[in-house]
Amino acid sequence: MMCDKCGKNPATTHLKTVINGAVKEDHLCSFCAAEIGYTNFGSMSLPNMLATVFGKTASTALGVSNKRCECCGASFSDIAQTGRMGCSECYSTFKAELLPTLNRLHGKAVHVGNAPKTDDTKIKLSEKIAELKAKLSKAVSCEEFEKAAELRDEIHRLEGEQNA
Repeated sequence: MMCDKCGKNPATTHLKTVINGAVKEDHLCSFCAAEIGYTNFGSMSLPNMLATVFGKTASTALGVSNKRCECCGASFSDIAQTGRMGCSECYSTFKAELLPTLNRLHGKAVHVGNAPKTDDTKIKLSEKIAELKAKLSKAVSCEEFEKAAELRDEIHRLEGEQNA
């Protein structure tokens, strides 16, 4: 692929920009990229990238604190350098350091997604389905077919939740 700007050299820098949902891709050679100001990608080390994610300069993120995880011995600078926690206790040990980053990246530091259904929930669901089936049987015997159709649909929906 050739450079989009000069058309002479092979494109080595590929930029993707999203503005208001519109995606624009630019493929530039190293010379044209340098003209625009995209240079020195090779000096961007993993610790420096992680340090920017953690919202600190590389020097402050890597090594100022002597605090270590009591379980695995990892320091916050170890986490910033590798991008991985040493163990599950690291989340508690470095909570103060991690919260600003989690809030910035995810908008929240508390899980708000779906939780697995407990056995109590499944039992209550089974009881509700059994109750609806009894009502369905009664509605069919009384020839209340519209009500029976509604009950049938509700039973199918609940059975789908139960199997999920």
